[in-house]
Amino acid sequence: MSCMKDKFNREITYLRISVTERCNLCCRYCMPEDGICKKKHEEMLTEEELLTAVRIAASYGVTKVRLTGGEPLIKRNILSIARGIAQTPGIEEVCLTTNAILLPEFAEDLREAGVNRVNISLDTLDPQKYEWITRGGSLDEAMRGIEAALGAGFDKVKLNAVLVGGWNEDEIPALADLTRKWPVDFRFIEMMPMLGNTVFGGEAYIPYTKVLEALPELMPVEGKETENRTMSLSGVAKLYRLPGASGYVGLISPVTAHFCRNCNRLRLTADGKLKPCLHSAAEFPIKGMDEESIRKQFEAAVAAKPEWHGNLSVTERSHALRLMNQIGG
Repeated sequence: MSCMKDKFNREITYLRISVTERCNLCCRYCMPEDGICKKKHEEMLTEEELLTAVRIAASYGVTKVRLTGGEPLIKRNILSIARGIAQTPGIEEVCLTTNAILLPEFAEDLREAGVNRVNISLDTLDPQKYEWITRGGSLDEAMRGIEAALGAGFDKVKLNAVLVGGWNEDEIPALADLTRKWPVDFRFIEMMPMLGNTVFGGEAYIPYTKVLEALPELMPVEGKETENRTMSLSGVAKLYRLPGASGYVGLISPVTAHFCRNCNRLRLTADGKLKPCLHSAAEFPIKGMDEESIRKQFEAAVAAKPEWHGNLSVTERSHALRLMNQIGG
């Protein structure tokens, strides 16, 4: 079947699935200090329901699936889920976003199960700052996870940092320099004003251009260089390269220079709600439904995709009615 298109003629080929709202860390821009209210097991999608949704999405032209959370690696059946998605006809790419803490245990098994790429959150190279932003996490454990990912043979490893003004902007050069140390891409992401992250004041919301100011030696990546790397490009990152680096530096600007016109994704929450837009309150439940009803919900979600997510700032917060960990990173 041909790709689903929304009313703005965007082809929907990418499904991001949160497999759990829980996490083994508690990052300040993602979760409240007192944690989350755990839902009952029967409220969450079963593996069978999740794989049915993937099969239906693939029949509508979705080719890429990303597994997120919370932290997806604390999901007991994550390997079975990944394997089932990778074996779904039509799915060409399976990716996973993680904090890396559990990758020494899971990296090789994830690769064997069919995961092609991993994205790893790394907001700082300072152990004390890492412990603060994650509310107790260990930078050493995260670094061991990155090394495990690099050794597992994934097609691509990307590292992500959320830009926080006054906190990690001084580390931009050191973080970007990891593209010289390792065969990785490093992406800087503007912090989004989501529900629950009011711990940060206005000074924390800095634009992606701060990276260009900190790294004047960055060179824009021309189209020819990326022709043979189409599968690795998300369409949302402005790409640059440091001299002598093997990987790209990507700048993602959902707040100051949104990329909604190129949005090709739907999201599926762990409790079975299709979201047409990260920042929209609209949700379309699929849990407990038969296949025909799920198909109708996919069609309704695509039809409901907004042209853009609206203004976002410290005073104009996301319209999503969930915490970030409840939507999926």
